[in-house]
Amino acid sequence: MNRQMKYTLALIAAFTIITGCSSNKAEPTPSADPTASPTASATSAVAPSATPSSKSSATPAPTTKATQTPTTSPVPTANAGKNGAVGVVAKPESITVLVNKQNSLPSDYEPADLVYPDVPFVFKEKIEKRKMRKVAAEALEKLFAGAEKDGIHLAGVSAYRSYSTQKSIFQRYVLKDGEEKAKTYSAVPGTSEHETGLAIDITGSDGKCAAEDCFGGTKEAKWLEQHAAEYGFIIRYPKGKANITGYQYEPWHLRYVGTELSKELAAKGLTMEEYFKATPVSK
Repeated sequence: MNRQMKYTLALIAAFTIITGCSSNKAEPTPSADPTASPTASATSAVAPSATPSSKSSATPAPTTKATQTPTTSPVPTANAGKNGAVGVVAKPESITVLVNKQNSLPSDYEPADLVYPDVPFVFKEKIEKRKMRKVAAEALEKLFAGAEKDGIHLAGVSAYRSYSTQKSIFQRYVLKDGEEKAKTYSAVPGTSEHETGLAIDITGSDGKCAAEDCFGGTKEAKWLEQHAAEYGFIIRYPKGKANITGYQYEPWHLRYVGTELSKELAAKGLTMEEYFKATPVSK
């Protein structure tokens, strides 16, 4: 009995050892799951943070564009000025919009706030070319009043022009002098400042030398050169800058840009092209 009992006990002990060993081998499996679980949760933790990260990095893009718009609004697309390309301005309604031979207004652009400034013109009819944008019209009234105080009597010659009107005018000049010559003193449709509603040609109240070279030596022209900036206007095509602006000297052509910019341009002797570091219109 003792030997048989010993044998039985030995079998039980052996079975216990075998069972215990198989339990120890099975444990790594559950422990491996927890180990994998942190990895999986770490991955899922990174994924959400990566998603917001990419979203937030995308968010600044629109913000940057919005921030740059005021600065670049006067200057059109990057292709403007390269190989004779003409860009279309992004914000035609901006009072500092740069319009020239390389920077065109949209062909369907028409200012929404055109009014008749209360100033004398060389004609009496209330027609298109008497209109200006409201902000420019109000500034023009103050300019005329300031000139009157100094004994200078001014009159408007031509202000706003629609795209179709500018097209007719340009075609007439082309028939008269040829396209190349016409481009030195008249704008291709879409590239005329008159289409912005912010520009006006001015002369003396007697109407003499209206939009002609002889206006340059008049007392009215001298007054405008000295005082236009005080009212937010600039002589858009100054003397000696034709290679930059693309137009010959026009002492009668005023452009409204607001007093902040007009005073800075006048003080520094800069054209809009130079101020906005745009490519010179002609070399």
